[in-house]
Amino acid sequence: MLGRINKGITSRDKEVIIPLYSALVRTHLEHCVQFWSLQYKKDVDRLERVQRRASKVIKGLGSLPYEERLKELRFFSLKKRRLRGDLITMFQYLKGGYKEDGDSFFTRSHMEKKRDDGYELLLGIFQLDTRGTLFTMRKISHWNNLPREEVDSLDTFKIWLDRVLDHLV
Repeated sequence: MLGRINKGITSRDKEVIIPLYSALVRTHLEHCVQFWSLQYKKDVDRLERVQRRASKVIKGLGSLPYEERLKELRFFSLKKRRLRGDLITMFQYLKGGYKEDGDSFFTRSHMEKKRDDGYELLLGIFQLDTRGTLFTMRKISHWNNLPREEVDSLDTFKIWLDRVLDHLV
């Protein structure tokens, strides 16, 4: 899809390339990513390479390092976007957005209240490595490490989370 944009669109302006990339390319890269999580670095790098190429297409950004291009475009890396998506999905589960399943997916520590928006989540100990790669297990440490903040709505959580992720290295 990115190759078709490169060949079919003569303009390299940011105002043209970003909407095309966001609508036609990134949607493929992020489709159902919370459920088919990438486990291998080679797969993560392969997806990230597509965004690297797309950001080089934009006029005036091709010579900048990847991180600088992301700052200029106000994009997150795909890895950060996957983390953001995972944490938003966790927020929805924990706040009752998925009432039929939300309480059974996560184990909360009721011993000590760690966060203003709920209790610290417990990470189980597993004999098989496969359970640790499930959505319900792989982001618990990220969730528990988020700064304490009272957040009530999903929209407020997204804005707050973007600020938190923007300061991550």
